[in-house]
Amino acid sequence: MSDNIAVFIDRDGTITKEVGYVNHPSRLELLPNSAEAISLLNRYGLKAIVTTNQAGVARGYFPEHRIHETHQRLTELLNKSGAHLDAIYYCPHHPHAGDNPQYHRDCNCRKPNPGMLLQAKDDFDLDLAKCYVIGDKISDVEVAHRVKAKGIFVLTGYGLGSYEYDRASWPVEPDHISEDLLYAVQWIISDLEHSR
Repeated sequence: MSDNIAVFIDRDGTITKEVGYVNHPSRLELLPNSAEAISLLNRYGLKAIVTTNQAGVARGYFPEHRIHETHQRLTELLNKSGAHLDAIYYCPHHPHAGDNPQYHRDCNCRKPNPGMLLQAKDDFDLDLAKCYVIGDKISDVEVAHRVKAKGIFVLTGYGLGSYEYDRASWPVEPDHISEDLLYAVQWIISDLEHSR
């Protein structure tokens, strides 16, 4: 597959169990099939990149270095299963960053803003229109569509509840809905093969 295609993956509720704010690395656990899904991306030569909102820093729930410790654990857990991430990007800013300068005046990275994807585009020379975004929140699909990528919604984490109770108010429609990360990756590979 192409070197300029990435799959952007949300962390909490998509790769790992949704447990609220992960204020200690020991609380981070992989969801079933996550390592297999990322390993599949690796085998197909697709970049596996995590993009995650981590407002716990701005809210004062934990220091920023705790995110790095948690991502080190994520990397180690995946590596033990023969999978690897190409990069991890996170936004530490408050959800109301743009509304209140107390939090961070010019945040463009908190999803559904595209800042993390745009940074990855520059870092890896990606063609975002050929990329994919996977997540358990509709904001993951929103950010995908803002950069002309395809957005896949998964029913893990907050996904099932959002699908069942909030779907009528979704501002965008996913390009695909999958049971979990592995099914999403399998759909992406099929989609890419059909578009050749």
